[in-house]
Amino acid sequence: MQLGLIGLGKMGGNMRERIRRAGHTVIGYDRNPEVSDVKSLKELVAKLDAPRTVWVMVPAGTATQTVIDELKDLLSPGDVVVDGGNSRWTDDEKHAAELGIKGIGFVDAGVSGGVWGLQNGYALMVGGDKEHVDRLQPVFEALKPEGPYGYVHAGRVGAGHFSKMVHNGIEYAMMQAYAEGWELLEKVNSVDNVREVFRSWQEGTVIRSWLLDLAVNALDEDKHLEQLRGYAEDSGEGRWTVEAAIDNAVPLPAITASLFARFASRQDDSPQMKMIAALRNQFGGHAVEKKD
Repeated sequence: MQLGLIGLGKMGGNMRERIRRAGHTVIGYDRNPEVSDVKSLKELVAKLDAPRTVWVMVPAGTATQTVIDELKDLLSPGDVVVDGGNSRWTDDEKHAAELGIKGIGFVDAGVSGGVWGLQNGYALMVGGDKEHVDRLQPVFEALKPEGPYGYVHAGRVGAGHFSKMVHNGIEYAMMQAYAEGWELLEKVNSVDNVREVFRSWQEGTVIRSWLLDLAVNALDEDKHLEQLRGYAEDSGEGRWTVEAAIDNAVPLPAITASLFARFASRQDDSPQMKMIAALRNQFGGHAVEKKD
């Protein structure tokens, strides 16, 4: 299959490589000429055979809207655009309508896998019309992990990003629980090897997970996380999850508290946020703030 891919950062660049390894043709565009295969979106579209499929991997909001606006004028009826970034699900409905006027299909894809996706595969949550989703199946198969799981056609347009948003909200709460447990263990005098306590949980316990494995990785690099400042950013999905909970009268106390904990990290050098920052760096390559 042939695919145009816009945005070749930490996620997009690795996705291009994984799709190519599966035997498909990927023509990538990025504002950074050192990683781009073409010089412009116009050139990218010109190199694709109709009906074209273009996957967008740029930051949510203005950047995604700008790309959608440009593609709307470059593509033709029968082409399909995939938004694989972390857009708000309500934007998907708007983009589908804008492209639909020109006869261009739209699919939203929530993508999880971070900097490990090239090696392990990406979990994919997809929204859109069945005819458009089915056409993209070879790309989804190339990106997903091996085995029967890791991909779902979640529903109509917006369902993919809504599912990914909830996924990230759960991620917030899980990281917060590990961080709180780590701080308590570090605080007491009786436990003098917290890193190995975390390591002991990796086998046979009900709280074992990939996040726990990443926490151990972080502690192997910095046993007490002394090199990190207790500060963690929040992505839009955490806020949107809480907003959606309010709109639908669904109680989300753990996820909401974990979001507020990140706000608190910007006021003090929080020990818990050292672990949150370390985990975000481990799975997503997110920047951390080092101590002076």
